[in-house]
Amino acid sequence: MEDFLLDTLLDRTVVLGYSRWGYRLRRRGWAQDDPPAGSLRGKVVLVTGASSGLGEAAAIDLAKLGAAVVLVVRNVERGERTLERVREAVPEADVSTARCDLSDPGSVREFAATRSRVDVLLHNAGVLPKERTENADGHELTLATHVLGPLLLTELLRPVLRESADARVILMSSGGMYTQALAVDDPEYRQGTFRGATAYARTKRMQAELTPLLSQRWSGDGIGAYCLHPGWADTPGVADSLPGFQRLTSKLLRTPAEGADTAVWLAATRPAPPSGRFWHDRRERPLHLLPRTRPAAGQRERLLRYCLEAIGL
Repeated sequence: MEDFLLDTLLDRTVVLGYSRWGYRLRRRGWAQDDPPAGSLRGKVVLVTGASSGLGEAAAIDLAKLGAAVVLVVRNVERGERTLERVREAVPEADVSTARCDLSDPGSVREFAATRSRVDVLLHNAGVLPKERTENADGHELTLATHVLGPLLLTELLRPVLRESADARVILMSSGGMYTQALAVDDPEYRQGTFRGATAYARTKRMQAELTPLLSQRWSGDGIGAYCLHPGWADTPGVADSLPGFQRLTSKLLRTPAEGADTAVWLAATRPAPPSGRFWHDRRERPLHLLPRTRPAAGQRERLLRYCLEAIGL
């Protein structure tokens, strides 16, 4: 009970819970909860956005557990440098790179067509543009990268995932989603003054709200769906996109490995955690901390219909 109360207190205070101190305090009770060595041996894991930060850290820890890891990246040259770092950290790693731009439906389709085996799909790719930008199909870039692209890739890979005995799809959200309501009436962010951080948080809210619906949609194929936020981690993406935040919180930020921990745990722990839930630091978390962010009845379903139509399904 004491551990539960401390965990809840850390979560609600945000600064403590999302920081390195929240992770390290909780970590003391996790030794018995770690996936055992070799728990992903024989599994194929795709990690999008794997060229740095959380994706690279996740790839290293997944490889340590025996997974065959595919670094799914936009820039293959950067991906190859990451591959070398993964091999340095895990000399026996079965790791490769593959190009896929999640914001580009053509690239997603081309990549999906090359996959014959997938057990875990970790959607980690992210962008935080300073100005509103659209992809070739006219969809706002953060929506295309965080929501439409992952949805399209997963739908294309459903026949392959179906062949796995324990398929899992994991979406890397952000604690910033707690500040945003579901933008179902303006998913493309066409109204108001565009702010990259707001677009990022809005689409991360979409990921979290859609996860229960996607869990239901994919359950017949035996595919589990999970969403998490990593806390505040010190990654190149944070330094580049939010330099002020990075400077102010530098002494509080988690390492990329600490931020990626729950994603790796969701991929590897047995038995599989309950599908359709939202997670942080290996525990299920509420979807809402503020009453104003709760969607009205039917809004999540409306958003899913919009997204499916946007990707041509």
